[in-house]
Amino acid sequence: MKKIFYFILLIAGALCTTDTIAQSAAAPQKFRQNPDLKKVGTTPAKVRSIDSLLQSFVDQKKVPCVVGFVAKGGNVVYKKAFGWKDLENKVPATVDDYYIMFSQTKAVTSVAFMTLVEKGLVKVDDPVAKYFPEISDKVVTAVHPDGTYDTRPVSRPMTFAHLLSHSSGLGAGLVGKIRQIERQKADSTRKASGEATASTPDGQRTGGTGSARYLKDEMLALAKYPLGFDPGSEWNYHVSTNMLAYMIERISGKPLREYVKETILVPLGMNDTDWYFEPEKLSRFVKVYSAVNGNLEPAPNRFSEATISKNQTYAEGAIGLNGPIDDYAKFCQMLLNKGTFNGKRILKPETIDQMTKINQLPEKNSGGKGFQFGLGFELYNAEKKPTPEVSNSAFAWGGLYGTEYIIDPENDLIALFYINMARKETLVPKFLSKAYQLFR
Repeated sequence: MKKIFYFILLIAGALCTTDTIAQSAAAPQKFRQNPDLKKVGTTPAKVRSIDSLLQSFVDQKKVPCVVGFVAKGGNVVYKKAFGWKDLENKVPATVDDYYIMFSQTKAVTSVAFMTLVEKGLVKVDDPVAKYFPEISDKVVTAVHPDGTYDTRPVSRPMTFAHLLSHSSGLGAGLVGKIRQIERQKADSTRKASGEATASTPDGQRTGGTGSARYLKDEMLALAKYPLGFDPGSEWNYHVSTNMLAYMIERISGKPLREYVKETILVPLGMNDTDWYFEPEKLSRFVKVYSAVNGNLEPAPNRFSEATISKNQTYAEGAIGLNGPIDDYAKFCQMLLNKGTFNGKRILKPETIDQMTKINQLPEKNSGGKGFQFGLGFELYNAEKKPTPEVSNSAFAWGGLYGTEYIIDPENDLIALFYINMARKETLVPKFLSKAYQLFR
């Protein structure tokens, strides 16, 4: 059924070439800063209501700092920061501050992969094994106390659609138990021999943990294990995008970081977004805090500190990008524009539709009731959305430390909400509600 839908999309695109060109030309290629609020359908009073909301988060010690961004039709109606990027030293937050974006990286990696699809180098429904024969075709059924396990053949091969939708089965289910037993055995062996646990060399991981020097090392190690479930039968978040990133490297012949810069970051003008930075850029990052019993307590800044490294060989596809809200807004506007921004086409309109209109998950999955996921994004629907004002055409995702974005074609709107906190209250629904109320 999905293949039929893809075919219809392609035929429709071919029949509507003239319309597509016209739509692309009409789509805003630059943000219009400081537009006339009345002309774009809002008022200063409504803008001030967002000011009050974000300032209240700071005043109530829910966040040390926060930045919000709202654009409708390419008109930037809201872009402001509140609070302190460095609470102890009272350094004010600005809209140009860098944030650790964690899983916002996943959408960029997904779009990068789809550029390979458009180049004809791979198909979404191709088996991953076609490009990576080492990938498992077994599902684990039982794990024994000694770490050995039983398997059965997969009911269907893993495809790139499964990687894009986190339904591949990689590292899922009982696989975690296998790896846990292996780690316990390794620790026991080291202790028995008096060997200390090896420390991680600086810069080997963007996240500052682990021992892989290259993404390839980690994915080759992961591929040795069976799958946790049949591809397409369940949702298991995170690691699939790392395998997708490694596939980008194998298929393109380029390191992930190089390919992403070449195809997305540079064309869109996302000049401050990257996995790694020069030492002087560290001061651009907001500091990380946790909300604890009504107070804000400093949290480790290891993720921002790890971006300043001489060893920059490891770039992860699932996490690792960092930068200011304005940069990622360009990426969001490109998606809203059906693939264009800054005068550059990143993807075709039919590819954006393929990624954002087709649910790839079974009706019941571990994401919860009504949870749907396309090729790289959560798809909102009548059953599940962050606030009632969001349309059923909207799609989104976010990052572990509280960076969130939403792209809403029906309302011709993008909204981004950035904080960087290890422990936090869920605040983005309140911001989104205010963002939509700007135009109602």
